[in-house]
Amino acid sequence: MQEFGLKLSRLLTGGVTLELIGDVGAGKTTLTRSIARGLGITDPIHSPTFTISNRYETPGGLLLAHYDFYRLSDAGIMKDELAEVLENERTITIIEWGDIVEEILPDSRITIRIRSESENSRKLDCIAHNQLTQKILEQLQ
Repeated sequence: MQEFGLKLSRLLTGGVTLELIGDVGAGKTTLTRSIARGLGITDPIHSPTFTISNRYETPGGLLLAHYDFYRLSDAGIMKDELAEVLENERTITIIEWGDIVEEILPDSRITIRIRSESENSRKLDCIAHNQLTQKILEQLQ
Protein backbone atom coordinates (compact mmCIF):
# COMPACT_ATOMS: atom_id res chain seq x y z
CA MET A 1 0.00 0.00 0.00
CA GLN A 2 2.78 2.38 0.88
CA GLU A 3 4.70 1.81 -2.34
CA PHE A 4 1.54 2.17 -4.43
CA GLY A 5 0.56 5.38 -2.63
CA LEU A 6 3.99 6.95 -3.13
CA LYS A 7 4.00 6.07 -6.82
CA LEU A 8 0.44 7.36 -7.28
CA SER A 9 1.21 10.61 -5.44
CA ARG A 10 3.84 11.53 -8.03
CA LEU A 11 1.17 11.42 -10.76
CA LEU A 12 -1.62 13.35 -9.03
CA THR A 13 -2.55 16.89 -9.91
CA GLY A 14 -5.08 19.27 -8.45
CA GLY A 15 -8.63 18.53 -9.52
CA VAL A 16 -8.24 14.76 -9.20
CA THR A 17 -10.39 12.76 -6.78
CA LEU A 18 -9.66 9.33 -5.36
CA GLU A 19 -12.63 7.29 -4.18
CA LEU A 20 -11.44 4.57 -1.80
CA ILE A 21 -13.65 1.52 -1.30
CA GLY A 22 -12.88 -1.24 1.15
CA ASP A 23 -13.91 -2.85 4.40
CA VAL A 24 -12.87 -1.43 7.75
CA GLY A 25 -9.15 -2.14 8.11
CA ALA A 26 -8.59 -2.70 4.39
CA GLY A 27 -5.93 0.02 4.20
CA LYS A 28 -7.74 3.16 3.01
CA THR A 29 -6.08 5.42 5.57
CA THR A 30 -2.70 3.71 5.09
CA LEU A 31 -2.96 4.47 1.38
CA THR A 32 -3.93 8.07 2.14
CA ARG A 33 -0.92 8.45 4.46
CA SER A 34 1.50 7.25 1.79
CA ILE A 35 -0.06 9.55 -0.81
CA ALA A 36 0.28 12.46 1.62
CA ARG A 37 3.94 11.60 2.28
CA GLY A 38 4.58 11.42 -1.45
CA LEU A 39 3.05 14.88 -1.82
CA GLY A 40 5.51 16.17 0.80
CA ILE A 41 3.02 16.51 3.65
CA THR A 42 4.74 15.98 7.01
CA ASP A 43 1.71 16.51 9.27
CA PRO A 44 0.32 13.39 10.96
CA ILE A 45 -2.42 11.89 8.77
CA HIS A 46 -5.41 10.60 10.72
CA SER A 47 -8.60 9.03 9.50
CA PRO A 48 -11.35 11.65 9.61
CA THR A 49 -13.91 9.08 10.80
CA PHE A 50 -15.11 11.38 13.60
CA THR A 51 -14.25 14.79 12.12
CA ILE A 52 -15.56 13.82 8.62
CA SER A 53 -12.83 15.82 6.87
CA ASN A 54 -9.19 16.83 7.22
CA ARG A 55 -7.19 19.19 5.03
CA TYR A 56 -3.46 19.35 4.48
CA GLU A 57 -1.30 21.83 2.56
CA THR A 58 1.41 20.43 0.29
CA PRO A 59 4.76 22.21 -0.10
CA GLY A 60 3.86 22.69 -3.78
CA GLY A 61 0.79 24.77 -2.95
CA LEU A 62 -1.84 22.09 -3.47
CA LEU A 63 -4.42 21.07 -0.89
CA LEU A 64 -5.14 17.47 0.07
CA ALA A 65 -8.72 17.10 1.30
CA HIS A 66 -9.51 13.79 3.00
CA TYR A 67 -13.15 12.81 3.69
CA ASP A 68 -14.59 9.81 5.51
CA PHE A 69 -18.38 9.40 5.37
CA TYR A 70 -18.47 6.09 7.26
CA ARG A 71 -20.51 7.37 10.23
CA LEU A 72 -23.06 9.34 8.20
CA SER A 73 -26.37 8.05 6.91
CA ASP A 74 -26.92 11.39 5.14
CA ALA A 75 -24.15 13.73 4.03
CA GLY A 76 -26.19 16.85 4.87
CA ILE A 77 -24.14 20.06 4.70
CA MET A 78 -20.97 18.01 4.18
CA LYS A 79 -22.22 17.32 0.66
CA ASP A 80 -22.21 21.08 -0.03
CA GLU A 81 -18.71 21.45 1.40
CA LEU A 82 -17.48 18.52 -0.66
CA ALA A 83 -19.05 19.90 -3.84
CA GLU A 84 -17.17 23.16 -3.30
CA VAL A 85 -13.87 21.34 -2.69
CA LEU A 86 -14.35 19.19 -5.80
CA GLU A 87 -14.57 22.34 -7.93
CA ASN A 88 -11.19 23.61 -6.70
CA GLU A 89 -8.53 22.78 -9.28
CA ARG A 90 -5.77 23.09 -6.66
CA THR A 91 -7.21 20.31 -4.51
CA ILE A 92 -6.59 16.58 -4.55
CA THR A 93 -9.56 14.94 -2.84
CA ILE A 94 -9.61 11.52 -1.20
CA ILE A 95 -13.00 10.13 -0.21
CA GLU A 96 -13.60 7.07 1.95
CA TRP A 97 -17.10 5.55 2.01
CA GLY A 98 -18.18 7.83 -0.85
CA ASP A 99 -21.37 5.96 -1.71
CA ILE A 100 -23.33 8.52 0.33
CA VAL A 101 -22.19 11.33 -2.03
CA GLU A 102 -21.95 9.27 -5.20
CA GLU A 103 -24.21 11.60 -7.20
CA ILE A 104 -21.75 14.50 -6.88
CA LEU A 105 -18.50 12.61 -7.44
CA PRO A 106 -16.69 14.02 -10.47
CA ASP A 107 -15.61 12.23 -13.62
CA SER A 108 -12.04 13.26 -12.83
CA ARG A 109 -11.75 10.47 -10.29
CA ILE A 110 -10.14 7.13 -9.78
CA THR A 111 -12.08 4.53 -7.86
CA ILE A 112 -9.75 2.24 -5.90
CA ARG A 113 -11.30 -0.89 -4.45
CA ILE A 114 -9.08 -2.41 -1.75
CA ARG A 115 -9.51 -6.04 -0.79
CA SER A 116 -7.60 -7.70 2.00
CA GLU A 117 -6.15 -11.03 0.85
CA SER A 118 -4.26 -11.61 4.09
CA GLU A 119 -2.99 -9.54 6.98
CA ASN A 120 -0.07 -8.29 4.88
CA SER A 121 -1.49 -8.48 1.36
CA ARG A 122 -4.00 -6.29 -0.46
CA LYS A 123 -5.51 -6.47 -3.94
CA LEU A 124 -6.31 -3.18 -5.62
CA ASP A 125 -8.76 -2.72 -8.47
CA CYS A 126 -8.55 0.75 -10.01
CA ILE A 127 -11.12 2.32 -12.32
CA ALA A 128 -10.55 5.57 -14.21
CA HIS A 129 -13.61 7.67 -14.97
CA ASN A 130 -12.17 10.01 -17.63
CA GLN A 131 -9.17 10.44 -19.93
CA LEU A 132 -7.04 12.30 -17.36
CA THR A 133 -7.46 9.60 -14.75
CA GLN A 134 -6.96 6.88 -17.37
CA LYS A 135 -3.56 8.41 -18.20
CA ILE A 136 -2.66 8.38 -14.50
CA LEU A 137 -3.50 4.69 -14.23
CA GLU A 138 -1.56 3.88 -17.40
CA GLN A 139 1.51 5.54 -15.92
CA LEU A 140 1.22 3.37 -12.80
CA GLN A 141 1.68 0.17 -14.76
